[in-house]
Amino acid sequence: MTLDATARKPNWFSRLAHPGQFLNWSRLLVVPLAALTALLFAVGLWFAFFNSPEDYQMGDMVRVMYVHVPTAWLSQFVYGLMAVSALGALVWRHPLADVANKAAAPLGAVFTALALYTGALWGRPTWGTFWEWDGRMTSTLILLLIYLGIIVLWRAFDDQLRAGRIVAIVTLVGAINIPVIKFSVDWWNTLHQPASVFTAEGPKMPLSILTPLLVMTLAFTLLFLTLHVVSMRTEIFRRRAETMSRQAALSGGQ
Repeated sequence: MTLDATARKPNWFSRLAHPGQFLNWSRLLVVPLAALTALLFAVGLWFAFFNSPEDYQMGDMVRVMYVHVPTAWLSQFVYGLMAVSALGALVWRHPLADVANKAAAPLGAVFTALALYTGALWGRPTWGTFWEWDGRMTSTLILLLIYLGIIVLWRAFDDQLRAGRIVAIVTLVGAINIPVIKFSVDWWNTLHQPASVFTAEGPKMPLSILTPLLVMTLAFTLLFLTLHVVSMRTEIFRRRAETMSRQAALSGGQ
């Protein structure tokens, strides 16, 4: 075997990420991921309702935080994953990259919408208003519109390979909004408080609040991973079915 042939041999990651191999090993992950997700939600909700104190101002409404913070985190995390997938589609032309991008977009849109909705519920007793055009709220709303635009782009093209390239470019351009969301509380006057979990001095909240918050964040993250794997598998099967249908139509026409 020559050096060039060896260099062209796919590495273990490329083999695992091949759509056919992905279908083989990912089916083994769905049930364990779903079970672990359900367990973490049960633990997180128990801590949130029975081991977390009420707020002296908001009372039980403070428990909205255990949904708002994880969904807000996922709204940005999912888009970051889509940006990495976009690079994979444009630079390495990996067949699974645009599948991952397409499967993640609706999930990211749902998590972003939940973050905005729960933020409005939490903001009313805290700030006296459901909505304020501050930096973080506005940039998160823009993120939701970007998600919806990407979903529309995927549906606008019958040729998914062509759509994947266009969506990848739009995804990378839209990624500019992620640091805006992250640092909006530092750049502008905003109703949102600065970071209180990951800071140089450590978490700025008691353990009775931090524990359910971290457990619920992990639970929501695993929920996304479970749904993302299922959505990617569904998209691969759908594309295979469309390819077989086109081939059958061509064979019948000859």
